[in-house]
Amino acid sequence: MSHPNITIMLVDDHPLLRKGVVQLIELEDNLQVVAEASNGEEAIQKALEFNPDLILLDLNMKGLNGVETLKSIKQSGAQSRIIMFTVSDSEADVLQALKAGVDGYILKDSEPEELIEHINNAMRGDLVISAPLTQVLAKSLRPKVESDSILDKLTNREQQILRYISQGDSNKIIARKLDIAESTVKVHVKNLLKKINLRSRIEAALFVVENKLF
Repeated sequence: MSHPNITIMLVDDHPLLRKGVVQLIELEDNLQVVAEASNGEEAIQKALEFNPDLILLDLNMKGLNGVETLKSIKQSGAQSRIIMFTVSDSEADVLQALKAGVDGYILKDSEPEELIEHINNAMRGDLVISAPLTQVLAKSLRPKVESDSILDKLTNREQQILRYISQGDSNKIIARKLDIAESTVKVHVKNLLKKINLRSRIEAALFVVENKLF
């Protein structure tokens, strides 16, 4: 039984890099590149035109940079998952991208097999971050609360949801596991992030892993 293709758009201002990544991706039976863009403006237009499942987005481009492009695509209503695909391992760049709502951050020097694995994991709802960045992020995103008392701040339901977030589950998957509405999950996520002084799901997942909460 064949699996439906994951459609991908690649955004990068280097034609040779795009060509190489496209060739790599299309070696996979379940992945299909449906669009390419060389700048942010073109990416925004094609995101709406092709509605890809996932966008690999370069950070440093002429004109709109990756973060500005990300924000515009999100604001346009496009439902694509967006992964920053860049050479920059700067802590400031990573944090800025996460704050803007990126779904992952992958370095261009990743092994080919690693890139493919990240793409597939992202489409399953997992958090995808290149391994060299995890320790940097864990230290940078450490909240101003004591880990040993963190669970006391949360209801039992919020603790359940935090555990699922740390496993990379999306709101839809969490709702299915708990047999509750997805909108209810969203409310719980918003509340628990506020209680433990975190800004995003990625921060929450990293905090759980770093402090071995579960």
